[in-house]
Amino acid sequence: MNDEQVTGKSIAERIRAVQKQIVAACQRVGRDPAGVNLIAVSKTFSWEEIQPAYESGIHDFGENYMQDAISKVSRTSSYEDIRWHFIGHLQRNKVRYWNPGFYLFHCLDSLPLAREMEKKAEREQMVIPALLQVKLGDEATKSGIDPAALPVFLEKVASFHRLKIQGLMTIPPYVVDPEESRCYYKQLRELRDDIIARGLVDPAVFCHLSMGMSHDYPVAVEEGATYVRVGTAIFGPRQRRA
Repeated sequence: MNDEQVTGKSIAERIRAVQKQIVAACQRVGRDPAGVNLIAVSKTFSWEEIQPAYESGIHDFGENYMQDAISKVSRTSSYEDIRWHFIGHLQRNKVRYWNPGFYLFHCLDSLPLAREMEKKAEREQMVIPALLQVKLGDEATKSGIDPAALPVFLEKVASFHRLKIQGLMTIPPYVVDPEESRCYYKQLRELRDDIIARGLVDPAVFCHLSMGMSHDYPVAVEEGATYVRVGTAIFGPRQRRA
């Protein structure tokens, strides 16, 4: 969905359009749409700007910046049906700010970060559900675990009691044609399936794939996404942070 398709429509209309695309993508590959969770990426928007999405039935929201996220989690603490996803890079020195109000961390990208999060969770007697961010493509600016390193990584965190790994996440190189993202999403699905087949994880827990954004989420759904992270197609173009 491009900017022209977003402009002039209400948030409720944009959400319906995205949901319709998700259903259509599921129908093309024989999936149940109930297996796809739509995350409205609300970073840089205020709660007042986000609230119409909640009122339109969206309960999953994604944040990239810790301080903004904590503020919104606190603001909505009385909303029992909101699930806040942290989908941004998290530095080790920011782990201390992790809030039990977060539903899922999508960007676990190193063993030192995993150890820090396990220690934080142990100290505060909480569980931190997380997805492993996998680096697919050769962009130097992108974080992530090398696919070949996943088995060793999972072996090292298998003894953790409070950091619960629930699947994989990726941000592929940006391409204009969404079809060019398909190979990355297929690769992520195959990585998950191979890890399960090798008995490295509990398949009932390690089942999620977080992949697909506003410009290519239908392709991600066709390739097995269980979470799609959609911002611009719902809220419109966002202002850049200073």
